Amino acid sequence: MPQEIEVWYLIPGIRRELAKTLLEKHNMNQKKISEILGITESAVSQYLKAKRGSEIKFDEGEIQLIEDAARKIVDRKLEANKEIYKLCVSFRGGESLCDFHKQQDGTVEDDCKLCC
Repeated sequence: MPQEIEVWYLIPGIRRELAKTLLEKHNMNQKKISEILGITESAVSQYLKAKRGSEIKFDEGEIQLIEDAARKIVDRKLEANKEIYKLCVSFRGGESLCDFHKQQDGTVEDDCKLCC
């Protein structure tokens, strides 16, 4: 089910990319990242070491959207969960998510429109 893909893979993948961006482009430490994302410091560590959330590979356009969301979270003090939700909605039906869904479930047809 696409919802399971989002919960188990997409959200962790987005968190991973947000954590990387907040660390590398906004010079935040793991404690601050954990506070912003509402997760533990150990979860942030696992995201940064690609032990968690590394199954989905985002394309350049999706990475840019995630980096833009990180900037909004930092600059405008926006709530991270709202930005993560917006990203999930934006990525539904996208190539990265659909390709991953097809890899996970061999019964998904090439012309699947389930998430769209």
